[in-house]
Amino acid sequence: MTKILRYKERYQQIVIPQMKEEFHLHNVHQIPKITKVIINTGVGKMITGIKNEEEMINKLSLEIAKITGQKPQIREAKKSISSFKLREGMPIGLKVTLRGRRMEDFIDKFINATLPRIRDFWGIPLKNIDEHGNLNYGIKDYSVFPEVSKEQIAYNLGLEITFVVNTHSREKAIRLYELLGFPLNKEVKKESKKK
Repeated sequence: MTKILRYKERYQQIVIPQMKEEFHLHNVHQIPKITKVIINTGVGKMITGIKNEEEMINKLSLEIAKITGQKPQIREAKKSISSFKLREGMPIGLKVTLRGRRMEDFIDKFINATLPRIRDFWGIPLKNIDEHGNLNYGIKDYSVFPEVSKEQIAYNLGLEITFVVNTHSREKAIRLYELLGFPLNKEVKKESKKK
């Protein structure tokens, strides 16, 4: 049975030597790395019009805290929009920023436990990586995380996950994700031309 390398081990044993060789980098600090992971979710629709708004926010916060290992920050509406039944100061989202050890643990779990549980997963499309090298990935149902029990879910919660890197080269960032074990889908789907 092969041992799964943790994020730090993989970065030191695989990423650093490969990136040095491929991009002719001499200084270790030139090698890109993931600096933080940001997890966002919108809760505005779920709490609009309910009486126990605070209780619902607390439940959702606990679910996010289970997944990330860190209590989320409650994001509030900056201005009122009547058509969305939105008032200024109303909680509309939860946000967690992971760094250091918690970030490394989350990346390990995301690659090795979460992505394999997603139904009909064909890899992360390259279009999800922006021009600065940051990877954005949306999960429609948060029950794919191993900490969440499907029997206890009372609501469907989607998550937006952003992996932020310290390079502005998209090419280097893509190579970094590949070496870290992110399952990238390099195939670009060709749209059928109408005759």
